[in-house]
Amino acid sequence: MKQRLTQNILLLLIGFICPLSVSAQRAATLDECLQMALANNVRIKNAANNLEISRQSGKEAFTKYFPSLSASGSGFIADKGLLQMELGPGMQMSLMKNGVLGGVSASMPLFTGGQIINGNKLTEVNLQVNRLQYNRSEDEVELTTESYYWQVAMLKEKLNTITVVEAQLANLQKDVQASVDAGVTTRNDLLQIQLRQNETESGRIQVKNALMLSRQMLAQYIGEESGMIDVAFSMDADLPDHPQELYRNPESSLLLTNEYQLLQQNLKASKLQHRMTVGKYLPTVAAGGGYMYDSLMEKDHPFWVGFATVSVPLSGWWGGSHDIKKQKLQVRNAENQLTDQSELLIIRMRQNWNDLTDAYKQIQISLRSIEQATENLRLNTDFYKAGTCTMSELLDAQTLFQQSKDRYVESYARYEVKRREYLQATGR
Repeated sequence: MKQRLTQNILLLLIGFICPLSVSAQRAATLDECLQMALANNVRIKNAANNLEISRQSGKEAFTKYFPSLSASGSGFIADKGLLQMELGPGMQMSLMKNGVLGGVSASMPLFTGGQIINGNKLTEVNLQVNRLQYNRSEDEVELTTESYYWQVAMLKEKLNTITVVEAQLANLQKDVQASVDAGVTTRNDLLQIQLRQNETESGRIQVKNALMLSRQMLAQYIGEESGMIDVAFSMDADLPDHPQELYRNPESSLLLTNEYQLLQQNLKASKLQHRMTVGKYLPTVAAGGGYMYDSLMEKDHPFWVGFATVSVPLSGWWGGSHDIKKQKLQVRNAENQLTDQSELLIIRMRQNWNDLTDAYKQIQISLRSIEQATENLRLNTDFYKAGTCTMSELLDAQTLFQQSKDRYVESYARYEVKRREYLQATGR
């Protein structure tokens, strides 16, 4: 008895806690979700890190313009002099038995075949590529966030529709039960209603589970610490603004897209790689100097030294000529890719526009379907009460009503996602 009492108390506590946890879920707007995602999503953080890495690479490449400094020092001790000289019979001289040698030198590259200049230009291209990659990451995060957001909103509306249907079935069951008790209606009608209620209850469980999972996915993606979030949006069976005002000419939008600019940067990088490859097989000239010190002759000997070097890779041109041709072909590939991918980007814009307008038309159709299904349900309800239609026909009308509501929320959510896709495809 005591154990059962404890179980009842626990159940009561759970019953009180669960509503509190549901009500504690924060309802966020779409803009709030987007801001949280851009601040917390791992993809954005990694893209920011890659951008900073490219900045540091650019600073590293800039140091190649300056002289390189080096310092060295060494010392030795030997059991006899390293330099032995026979001066005459019985006369020997031993030198360099021990000593110290060291110095500081600087070397400045005067000409490297353009490798330093083109290397710095290549780091600038890499920096621009990472900026564009960061922008693409933002677009992808925003699109995914919006997809999760409208998934939650859609499932919430489906759950609301199920609640309306359950209320309708409950009222219908009450009326039919009274008719059965009065002997006016057969029990078969009541059983059909109960079966439909079971189906609706099963559908509610599925939608609730999907809704919980979608909320968790949205919370995880935008970095919500509580692990669960709700959306502050409700669909009121209205029609959004016509997308015609969003249209932009694909050819003029091409230059604004991150994808096209990435293709351009890829072509630049290929040309710079070609120039650097040519530079590897050109003569290099460097000049430098330094301060040296030694005590090899058992006395201090400091001195200054200057030098110049010229390096000509004579044998390297054999294999280098093939390397240069290979890089030139890489440039042609980048040019071909720019042309081909640009055409595909324009086609994608047109396809995104078609998808957007189709989604808008689907909303219009679904709104008409709701009106027709609502009127059909009202008429069949009246016909059933008048005895001119069967329970199966009435329940079929109710199913059509629920399906029309579900199609509307699905079309609305799809339209909002397609709207985001089109704006991003046209560089906005």
